[in-house]
Amino acid sequence: MVIEELNDHQQLIEKVINLLTDDIEAGCKMITSVIKAGNKVLLAGNGGSAADAQHIAAELCGRFVKERKALPGIALTVDTSALTAIANDYGYDHVFSRQVEALAQPGDLFIGISTSGNSQGILNAFQAAKKINCKTLGLSGREGGKMNGLCDLNIIIPSQVTARIQEMHILIGHILCKAVDDLF
Repeated sequence: MVIEELNDHQQLIEKVINLLTDDIEAGCKMITSVIKAGNKVLLAGNGGSAADAQHIAAELCGRFVKERKALPGIALTVDTSALTAIANDYGYDHVFSRQVEALAQPGDLFIGISTSGNSQGILNAFQAAKKINCKTLGLSGREGGKMNGLCDLNIIIPSQVTARIQEMHILIGHILCKAVDDLF
C-alpha cells in the first residue's frame, strides 16, 4: 500500500511538471505582482483546502524560508465569529464572499482552493472578487469545475483523487511562497 501511494504521487508530480509548469509560473507572477504593488492575498477553501489556505497565509505573514518583512496573507477560514454569523444570516455559501466584499480592495489577490472546482462558497467568493477588481487564482482538480469560468487563472491538478489533488495544492502553495521569498 505504501509503495502504491508513493508511486501514485510520483506519477502525478510528473504530470504536473509536464502539463502545469507554465500555469504555476503564471501564478507566481500573479502573486509577486500583487505583493510588489503593496496589495494583500486572501485565501479560502473548505476542509483540507481550508487548512491549505491557512498554511499559505501563515507562510506569507510569518515567513516561508527567508527572513523578510511580514506580508499580508489572510485566510478567510479562521474567524469563527464571522463564519458563523454570516452562515447564520446569509447561508454557508456566502461565508467567503461576504468577507471578500469586506476585506478585498482592487489589485488584491483572492486564492480559492477547491479540489472539485465546484464549491459554491468558493465560486461566490470569486464572483465577489471580480466585482471589486480583485485578481483571482484558483487551485482545483479533476476538470476544474465551475471555477474555470470564474478565475483569472485556474491551476487544475489532473487527478480525480482528492488526496493527490491536495498534495499538489500545498506543493504549488509552497512554490508561490518561494516566488514571494525571491522578491526579497
